[in-house]
Amino acid sequence: MKLVLLFGPQAVGKMTVGQELAKITELKLFHNHMTIDLLEPFFGFTPEMWRLTDLFRGEVFKTFSKSDQYGMIFTFVWAFNKKSDWKYVDKTCRIFRAEGAEISFVELEADVEERLKRNKTPNRLEQKPTKRNIKQSEENLLSSMQTLRLNSEAGEIKEENYLRIDNTERSAAEVAAMIKSRFNL
Repeated sequence: MKLVLLFGPQAVGKMTVGQELAKITELKLFHNHMTIDLLEPFFGFTPEMWRLTDLFRGEVFKTFSKSDQYGMIFTFVWAFNKKSDWKYVDKTCRIFRAEGAEISFVELEADVEERLKRNKTPNRLEQKPTKRNIKQSEENLLSSMQTLRLNSEAGEIKEENYLRIDNTERSAAEVAAMIKSRFNL
């Protein structure tokens, strides 16, 4: 069993890279908006929606990690300055490691101008209904930069299977090929 944790700031290309990686491997893509966009119409962006999102994801992780599937790609935004996000990553990794999974950490980064362009791509808007209000999505992307640190600092991630990619000038297919090669997927 393999788990690829694919993280980085909003609109950096996590889902799109995940889609490309799923095409060239046997990994299944579980992007973070699959749960968010399921629950948001019922609860809005409320504490209850986030509680249920965590419950759903946890149950998917537990069940999937015990399956005979090859592996999963999970995408998410990791706020490195929030202890709760570090605990969430640890909890997720413990679920998979308990079943003997090999975990690869892949961090994406891109400049804000590129991320603002990607925030409006047809694929993103099709796959993520809560991002269709582009003005609100852009405001969230920009305002989060004031309070959240969404890329790690050098040496902060201590995992052996770790790869950081600046994908500002790289296609999703190119990044996916880099990930596949680096981790022998």
